[in-house]
Amino acid sequence: MDHYIKNPPQPAERKKDITMKALNTITLLLILLILPVFCIAQDKKAGDLMRSNGRIYVVVAVMITILFGLILYIVHLDRKIAKLEKENRL
Repeated sequence: MDHYIKNPPQPAERKKDITMKALNTITLLLILLILPVFCIAQDKKAGDLMRSNGRIYVVVAVMITILFGLILYIVHLDRKIAKLEKENRL
């Protein structure tokens, strides 16, 4: 029995219609309109409290550590992908 089909069925192609594009645009617009509300709602006293206690430096150190880790991970993935592409060309 042959396991390979000579003419396999092709997957249906998804058509981008105007309604989907309009829905994406409206969603993005709503997100951009709501975003400033969250920025204004921040409590100014919390920042002053963290600065006075010295906790702001802990927050900044954690953020820098996470950012540095993400950058290292991206560089590692880039090198790995470049190596695979190089092997694939040969």
